[in-house]
Amino acid sequence: MAQWDVYANPSVRTRDAVPYLVDLQSDLLAGIGSRFVAPLVRSRLLSPGLPRGLCPAFTVAGETVVLMPHEAGPISPRLLKESITSLRAQSHEIVAALDAVVSGV
Repeated sequence: MAQWDVYANPSVRTRDAVPYLVDLQSDLLAGIGSRFVAPLVRSRLLSPGLPRGLCPAFTVAGETVVLMPHEAGPISPRLLKESITSLRAQSHEIVAALDAVVSGV
């Protein structure tokens, strides 16, 4: 597992709206028993008024999804199967979104 990797949502209940989770956790914390992830939500399900800085959009497997950093939380790493892609190249947008959650900037 690596920071910024994207995984299929293991929850059958929420998978239609939230097809993916992105791993936000620093690789320095690989030894703890959980991973800190944020949902990537299907863009068509969102209201158009979401601030782009807080909720940036990405393309995963040909679909536009939106990061919901204010809904991030821990998950057991055993639930995250194969990585689909990495958002490492867009990590600056993810960090800025997390900063917006914490500092309001």
